[in-house]
Amino acid sequence: MSRMHYPLALLRIIIGWHFLYEGWAKLTTPGWSSASYLKFSTGPFAPLFHWMGANEAIVRISDQLNIWGLTLIGLALMLGVLIRPAALAGIGLLALYYLAYPPLFGPVSGVSEGQYLIVNKNLVELFALVAILAFPAKSLGIEALLRRNRAVRGQTAPVASVQRRELLAGLVGLPFLGAFTLAVLKKHGWKSFEEVNLLRHNPRDVAIASATVKSFEFSSLRDLKGQLPTAKIGNVTLSRMILGGNLIGGWAHARDLIYVSKLVKAYHDRNKVFETFDLAESCGVNTILTNPALCDVITQYWRAGGKIQFISDCGGTNLLEMTQKSIDCGACACYVQGGVADELVAKGRFDLIAKALDLVRKNGLPAGIGAHKLETVKGCVENGLRPDFWMKTLHSVDYWSARVGEKENDNIWCTNPEETIAYMRNLPEPWIAFKILAAGALEPKKAFKYAFENGADFICVGMYDFQIVEDVNLALEVLQNPIVRQRRWCS
Repeated sequence: MSRMHYPLALLRIIIGWHFLYEGWAKLTTPGWSSASYLKFSTGPFAPLFHWMGANEAIVRISDQLNIWGLTLIGLALMLGVLIRPAALAGIGLLALYYLAYPPLFGPVSGVSEGQYLIVNKNLVELFALVAILAFPAKSLGIEALLRRNRAVRGQTAPVASVQRRELLAGLVGLPFLGAFTLAVLKKHGWKSFEEVNLLRHNPRDVAIASATVKSFEFSSLRDLKGQLPTAKIGNVTLSRMILGGNLIGGWAHARDLIYVSKLVKAYHDRNKVFETFDLAESCGVNTILTNPALCDVITQYWRAGGKIQFISDCGGTNLLEMTQKSIDCGACACYVQGGVADELVAKGRFDLIAKALDLVRKNGLPAGIGAHKLETVKGCVENGLRPDFWMKTLHSVDYWSARVGEKENDNIWCTNPEETIAYMRNLPEPWIAFKILAAGALEPKKAFKYAFENGADFICVGMYDFQIVEDVNLALEVLQNPIVRQRRWCS
């Protein structure tokens, strides 16, 4: 047995470990699908991958091939069974992964653990499998053990059966497979004997020492209960629920948790943004409302085959410049961002708001006015500014952090909801209500019902990808039941 067999066998086993865990993770992840990976590929075969990602039957086949291909290749490499076929199949899979997102000379998406230029981990692992294909180290593994056992049985002279050393060499992958099993159990909720006893005696210590959440399950497309209804603002058809862009852009409004904005921005890399848009579209959410800062990523999403519309808030240092940029980048509607409008109204700059509305309308788009303060809406109406739609905050204030004694905190975005409801009732233009969850302080089901019952024609909701299906189902439940509202539905 050559000494070079040992490092090659170890290389084979650790690659098998990686493949096996990738397959297991996909198998046990609720709603995992290869669809978004295929839809947004950027390599030379992108058109083929995009076509595959758009075909539901092919996606289902691709899912199974990925899950079971990774799992079986991983097992074969770890145990040393059918090494050459397993290595060849692994090379094929890795080649497809590399060609889907090759790290060439442009920006590369989805890279969080390092920076790549032409060579990435898929290519490195691919060439490692090429080495294994050429030198499979067959003397270490079950396949070699079985071959040796057949050779011993075929000998006519009395010969001792497989020697102990050869038996250990043949079963070298089993301890690694056992370690893999223990590691998976440990990572996904299995408790050791010591932890069980510690929990029995002092549950608080375990809660402090261990992960806060052992498992996290969220709704997948399989749980979707229907498609959202739509309505129109001008000539634009919008889903009754609109995806808010603050989380994607990194504007988290997390009160005094100052790290959260950076955290959510880090979570939303290009691939995650694309996955979120794609999932929203699959649930019938056909529009995102966001800032011009996200124009570039939305344009990239469209180039990759996505179709989600976007309403721009035209936020920035120069209202008219940001309005023109939004129009040029393909916004389906534009409005004067709420904070900007609040400030302009306070300064009496109704002329600038009017110029922004005119610019949007000259380009054939619906033009809106946003507001956090009801005084902003009133001021615009009193000065003859009537937009094609309103963006106005609306939420109840029955959450614990809304007030401390008689003093209001800075985490209320609609300080006078009852007055807002009464005033908006008499305005004929469509109303998109935003901040309806009070930046995460209110339960969605309750907040959705409150907004729709009190006059909102559309609701804008910031959602992570793992919240979309559940929130759409909650909105459907509210909209499909009788809604008592004093304001007529617009559009």
